[in-house]
Amino acid sequence: MKKSFIALLLCLVWLEGATVFSPVLEIAVNGSTKDMVLRGNTLIIGTDSGVLQVYDHETKAFTKTIKLPKVKDFVGDMIPPRVFSVDKIEERYLLISDSGKGGYSNLWIHENNTSRQVLNHRDKLAAIKARFITKEHILLGLLSNEAVLLDVESGKALFRVQLSESKFSDFALNEAKTQAVFACESGVLNVIDTKTGTILQVLKGVNVDNVYKVDFKNGIVSGAGQDRRGALYDVSTGKGTYIKGSFLIYATGLSPSAKNVAFAMDEKNHISIYRRTSKSKIAELQGQKSTLNTILFKDENVLFSASDDNTVMMWKLP
Repeated sequence: MKKSFIALLLCLVWLEGATVFSPVLEIAVNGSTKDMVLRGNTLIIGTDSGVLQVYDHETKAFTKTIKLPKVKDFVGDMIPPRVFSVDKIEERYLLISDSGKGGYSNLWIHENNTSRQVLNHRDKLAAIKARFITKEHILLGLLSNEAVLLDVESGKALFRVQLSESKFSDFALNEAKTQAVFACESGVLNVIDTKTGTILQVLKGVNVDNVYKVDFKNGIVSGAGQDRRGALYDVSTGKGTYIKGSFLIYATGLSPSAKNVAFAMDEKNHISIYRRTSKSKIAELQGQKSTLNTILFKDENVLFSASDDNTVMMWKLP
């Protein structure tokens, strides 16, 4: 009897340790989400419909919409540009979008209800991702795996550094925005100084193929690998390990303390939450309808996710 009770208790503990959760909020956005950031209580969302939307998850309402002008596609039709990347600092918004010409990007700054173009196709920058470092400076990740620090007012590059010959995938900033980790198709991650572009650390040995997404919190980097490895690196030592998935891992996110890490681990688009140090699975988030591209923790218990559709989801852990 005693042995049966202990076995039952262990089973219950295991089940509790991998609890399944459904979203507590589903947000319908204007188009498929391509990028999303969280600033305070607001989500800044960029879509393939040429739109940036601002959503307050406390009031459950959209508070702002920025719509970009249409561009010509390859057959000459006017279509909404895809918004690849978005950000916000104070009341200044950033948008990276298709130019419709040569595969190059447009960069827009929106402030005081006015949008102005900082970069266009003539600048010949294929920028995929951008984030504010300060109100006056923007870090760009180019398709060619170059890191560029751009001056907003002049539109000039303060540095332009080639990190490798591999195609760029993603980058993430640390909390102070003093460092950024860049991911590419080789699986090697480069940590750079955002003021100078100097490579501070090379993280390698875990992923052997493309790293789709990265996050950078509390000195820890997580990477979502095409090789089905959810990478975890300590930047101070350069040492890494991984959690094995059952499918290509398209997205990852770290909680603010880096105590918990999230990976899109399977073909069903479920999000698996792990204790980072023990690699023990504590929760599975079910409900995402298509391929995940973004996972954002607000705090240790609340997170948001987006995928290649028009629904953003909010989740709560106990």
